[in-house]
Amino acid sequence: MYVVTGATGNTGRIVVQKLLANGQKVRAIGRSAERLRAIAGEGGEPFVADLTDQQALTKAFTGARAVYAVNPPNLAAQDYRAQQDRVSDAIAAALAVAKVPYAVTLSGFGADKPDKTGPVVGLHNFEQRLNKIAGLNILHLRAGYFMENTLSQVDILHAFGMTAGPLRADLKLPLIATRDIGAAAAEELLKLDFQQKQTRELLGQRDLTMTEAAAIIGKAIGKPDLGYVQLPDEQLRSAMTQMGMSLDMANLILEMAKALNSGHMRTLEPRTPRNTTPTSYEFFVAEEFVPLYQKKTRAA
Repeated sequence: MYVVTGATGNTGRIVVQKLLANGQKVRAIGRSAERLRAIAGEGGEPFVADLTDQQALTKAFTGARAVYAVNPPNLAAQDYRAQQDRVSDAIAAALAVAKVPYAVTLSGFGADKPDKTGPVVGLHNFEQRLNKIAGLNILHLRAGYFMENTLSQVDILHAFGMTAGPLRADLKLPLIATRDIGAAAAEELLKLDFQQKQTRELLGQRDLTMTEAAAIIGKAIGKPDLGYVQLPDEQLRSAMTQMGMSLDMANLILEMAKALNSGHMRTLEPRTPRNTTPTSYEFFVAEEFVPLYQKKTRAA
């Protein structure tokens, strides 16, 4: 049996679907019984639990061949790093008590650094915490910059007619679709051919700058001259908190952007067929960005 945390999230739901399609038994952990209902209909076992509840997680992990472990974001958390640590501690303790032999985690590039990378520091600590578990074979998937992060540009486009953010316009980033992360995680869980403590980067289909991403978006929505502008922290901090993000989280995102812009946070592996994933940004924009943009356009 496999156990998947964050089973209704972007990567977790793909992991569940791939494992079930391969005839595996899957226990799917989520916070909402309603959102888990679809997984139950597909043959998965729903398990409602909060990822800070060590006792519930221990029960869920007992008997598992392997666990897919995520430390999901909570953008409204007033102390985001403390929230991350509570999840890390609960998952680690449950894995140890349940004596799970294998785990695959969702981490991120930059998790090799212990500080100055914003929310990615929490992923560094997540990796380190799980690496201390005796007898656990673990693979940390250090994913690139989520393509889904650019969906926030829809509101910026409607408000200002451009794309904008804290990143340098010329900064090359490994953009990756979360569906590809889920597929890679499921593949590793099915093979279970890793030993002890390992990391693997997932770098998306290719590196892109925000200017190049804006051009792809512009072509898809009929705005061929669409550009990107790097905005000052003060303006972005205000915008993020107005969108419902906690001030703490906004500051962490700005710290991460600074780490990316300076090169402090960067990928470590050269690009290879193994760490390159199939979904192009053009495909993602057509499938995800354009429908959301059109829906908001009609609503406006």
